[in-house]
Amino acid sequence: MKIHNFSGGPAVLPDFVYNQAADAIKNYQGTGLSLLEISHRSPTFAAILEETEERLRRLLSIPSNYAVLFLAGGASQHFAQIPMNFLTNKTEAAYLDSGVWASHAINEAKYYGNVQVVATGKMQDYTAIPVDYIIPDASAYFHYTSNNTIYGTALYEVPKTNVPLICDRSSDILSAKIEVSSFDIVYASVQKNAGAAGVSIVVIKEDLLARVNPHIPNVFNYNVLATHKSLYNTPPVFAIYSTLLNLQWLESQGGVEEIEKLNQIKSDLLYQEIERNSLFTGRVCNISQRSKMNVTFLANHPEHEQEFLDFAAQRQVIGIKQYANYGGFRASLYNALDLESVKALISVMQEFEVFKHITTK
Repeated sequence: MKIHNFSGGPAVLPDFVYNQAADAIKNYQGTGLSLLEISHRSPTFAAILEETEERLRRLLSIPSNYAVLFLAGGASQHFAQIPMNFLTNKTEAAYLDSGVWASHAINEAKYYGNVQVVATGKMQDYTAIPVDYIIPDASAYFHYTSNNTIYGTALYEVPKTNVPLICDRSSDILSAKIEVSSFDIVYASVQKNAGAAGVSIVVIKEDLLARVNPHIPNVFNYNVLATHKSLYNTPPVFAIYSTLLNLQWLESQGGVEEIEKLNQIKSDLLYQEIERNSLFTGRVCNISQRSKMNVTFLANHPEHEQEFLDFAAQRQVIGIKQYANYGGFRASLYNALDLESVKALISVMQEFEVFKHITTK
């Protein structure tokens, strides 16, 4: 029986990826070698890296004046690496605080220079993203997080600014069309929408590379990493291959434009059920800021929370427990999660509603 995995990440991957990755581990394309033992300096991996970049550029319509990097580590590394490259003790960076991961980025930046938090949603428990703020023109850059996985909020309108714009898109990259030219840096860890954990994607405007602080280690220097085309040090070969497989699968589904339509259908169906169901309430009131990737909701009666988690797990619906001690539920609807799984969760919610009404009579 199929298991419906709504995990926040690492997340479900397409069957195509599982099957191709399994074959590659045993014998990569008839070479007699496992992909796990192939040299990152070999023509074989060079072809993987080249195709991965080509497909990403095509799917996101990345302009030619942007470098594309595939680097070891996740988004948390770039929380530190971005200010290391672009912030000094004589400059100030602007940040929007929209949740835990945004606040982590803010804290890392403070090691390198002054940080101005232009707005925060903390007082509202991050259930809404501030939109009324001013970004100082003297800022080294402005950083924000487009989708907040824990709280189920998303900022769909790109902020307008006169300074370099940097966006963490770890949980919504490739889920909807974006205008890459509106940004100076877009970065993301891949384990939600683009592959297996271990690699991050950095799309960076080449003009910005000229501003990199030269007095930092080469292994963290975006300009050096771009010059070496992601091969300054040993890259995560298998994780990059998993990203390539995800990009191949996404193109076979019609690309970002088609997956965006499906993601809208999936999230609409689940939000509609949350609003209809007498046992649950959505966390995010502002419809325009509801995430299509991470749908968060509460049990109207807290004592039902663990009971529903157990009820769902018995029906092969897993991964809906909310992050850490935040409470409630989170259903992550990343690209590879199919419509069947969303309908399975909805069916379980409806079944649980009937069950509770019967048992309380």
